[in-house]
Amino acid sequence: MNGQQVPASVDGVHVSWGEAAAANLANWEDRAALHVEAYNLAALREDPRHLSSVVAEDLPVLHRFVPGGTLAGLDVCHLQCHIGTDTVSLARAGGRLVGVDFSPTALGAARELSAELGLAADFVETDVLRAKEAVDSALGRDARFDVVYTSIGTVTWLNDLDTWAEQVAGLLTPGGVFYFRDGHPILYALDEHREELVLGYRYFGDGSALQWDDEGTYAGDGTVSHTRTYEWPHPVSELVMALLNAGLELIFMDEGRSLPWKFSELMEVDGDSYALPEPLGSRVPLTVTLVARKPLDA
Repeated sequence: MNGQQVPASVDGVHVSWGEAAAANLANWEDRAALHVEAYNLAALREDPRHLSSVVAEDLPVLHRFVPGGTLAGLDVCHLQCHIGTDTVSLARAGGRLVGVDFSPTALGAARELSAELGLAADFVETDVLRAKEAVDSALGRDARFDVVYTSIGTVTWLNDLDTWAEQVAGLLTPGGVFYFRDGHPILYALDEHREELVLGYRYFGDGSALQWDDEGTYAGDGTVSHTRTYEWPHPVSELVMALLNAGLELIFMDEGRSLPWKFSELMEVDGDSYALPEPLGSRVPLTVTLVARKPLDA
C-alpha cells in the first residue's frame, strides 16, 4: 500500500494474561507520551465548551437513557480512559468523573489536563479486569456509579469479557446505565492493508491472541519502543452475552457507519470522522454501540 510497512502479526498465540498485559502496558506507556502531542488538546484548552469528537458523538445517545437527559450531577466511571480527553469532556457535560486506566503515564497526563482545565476528576490506576476492587480501594468506599462509560479501542485488549462485564455490573448502582461504543468486531476482522474489503483475521474468539509487532500508533507520526501487543477477537454475541450473564439488561444496540479514526486507505474524511465510500459503506458496519441497565432490584 503506497510503500507503507505492514505490521507483522501472528494469530493463534497462547499467552498468559500476565505476559500479554505487561506487553500491552509497555506499548501503551509509549503511546501515551506520543498522544499527549498528537491529540487535539489545544481545542480543549482554548474553548471551554469543546468536547472530544468521541464524546460529542456518544452524548446524544447516552442522554436518552439517563435521568433528565443529562449527565449533570451524575457519578460517572470512565473505564480505559487513556490520557483523559474523553474523561474531561464527560466532566464538561456535567458528570462527576472517575477515570480508570492501567497506564501511569496516561493517568499523569489525564490528571494534568483535568487540573489545567479546572475540572474535578479522580483517576485510578489498575487493570480494568480488577476495576471494582481498585476503585473501591482508591475512593475508600463501596463505589457505585450512575453511569459506567467506555468507548473506542477498548475490549480487543482484553482476553476475558465475563470478568470485564462483572466489573461493570459491580460499579453500577441499581438502575445505572452502562454505555459502550467501539469498533465493530467485523471491522477488526478486515485486512486494513488491502484496497478492497477482505477478511484477514478471525471474527470469532477461541481464547488465543493475535500478536502484533508494530512500531506505529494510530495518532501522530511518532514510533514506540515496545512494539509487541496482544489482542483478542470478540464477536457481538460474546459482548452481549457477557453483559447479560453479569445481570445487566440490554436496552439499546446500534451499528454505525463512521469511525473517529482512520482504519484504512479506503476511508473518506467527514470532519473528525471517517467512513467507507459507497457502495462499501452499506456493506459493513464500522462501530457497535450497546447500552445496558442494571436492574433496580440487583
